[in-house]
Amino acid sequence: MTAGRRADSHSAVFHRLCLAVAATLCGCAHLGPGTVALDRFDYGTAIADSWKQQTLLNVVKLRYMDLPVFVDVASIVAGYSLQAGVNVGGTNSSARAVQGNFVAAGAQAIYTDRPTITYVPMTGDKFLHALITPIDPKNVFFMLQSGYAADFVLALTVESLNGVRNRATGASMREADPDFVRVLQLLREVQNAGALGMRVEVDKAKGQTTVVSLRRDDVPADIAEKGAEIRRLLKLSPDLDKFSIIYSAGRGAEGELAVNSRSMVQIMAAFASYVQVPESDVRNHSAVPTGASAGAESRQQLVRIHSGEARPTAAFAAIRYRDHWFWIDDGDWLAKSTLTAIMFFFTLGESSGNQNLPLITIPAQ
Repeated sequence: MTAGRRADSHSAVFHRLCLAVAATLCGCAHLGPGTVALDRFDYGTAIADSWKQQTLLNVVKLRYMDLPVFVDVASIVAGYSLQAGVNVGGTNSSARAVQGNFVAAGAQAIYTDRPTITYVPMTGDKFLHALITPIDPKNVFFMLQSGYAADFVLALTVESLNGVRNRATGASMREADPDFVRVLQLLREVQNAGALGMRVEVDKAKGQTTVVSLRRDDVPADIAEKGAEIRRLLKLSPDLDKFSIIYSAGRGAEGELAVNSRSMVQIMAAFASYVQVPESDVRNHSAVPTGASAGAESRQQLVRIHSGEARPTAAFAAIRYRDHWFWIDDGDWLAKSTLTAIMFFFTLGESSGNQNLPLITIPAQ
């Protein structure tokens, strides 16, 4: 082979090698689709966890008569960029050169993840009004219809049923009336038997009316008897099967069930009464003392928010406040349900006032 042909052959090999290296380093790929699953679940989990911790923190702060503060995540804008560069160089020597042919290739990539998270402090008249306004009684009972236990929801959300009073917390402690505790137990049993119903009826004069019914037909005799006992304890008409729900602290009229529902602040304060605060904080009056429940058998009394100096290892939600940790055990399903229900009640109370609110935007770089 002549020197010229050898040079042409070396040149062809060199060019093919360069093209192969460039094609490998500059292969086309989409960055966005692969981030969808990761971002959706990671950001969703982070928001849920921070929401639980914020709610728990404000519950604990109420026990210390501290001001609850809520900050909502208004938006998340996640931006990604990928810059790639490739350089290829080499020498194609002649047949008589001492050095041989060689190819040098280099590449660089710059990946940037720059999310922008916008926070909205929940303040203003709309938010404060939602905090102190009682929850609509029909929403409370529709939670029962959706499967929440009657004794759990009503113990948390109502001050009284037709004048029969629940356990009170706050400035003056008062245990629940024995009839109230019994009614909750009976309602749970009637609910489990499928004899407790809810529906919305249209009244031309009053508009839509929410009705709760205690069925007596097609139910076992013992369930029918429990329904009759509920009517007797709440002083409802023994001859009626359905009752219109109204908001009132006293007794309703004939055919009405008066529900004195709590506001979000009252619900959180009731939950805060079960916080196990350090004894030193009670002695120095920095935390509100709460009397022990005596003789009541409500499931709600099993709720516990623990406290300690060391960070818990297995917690559903945990926060640090006043040099102590406060947490809900991951195995305490009742306390977990209570915290989740409080977060859900915020949605029912339309507490996310978002008009004319200040925004805090923190670029995370």
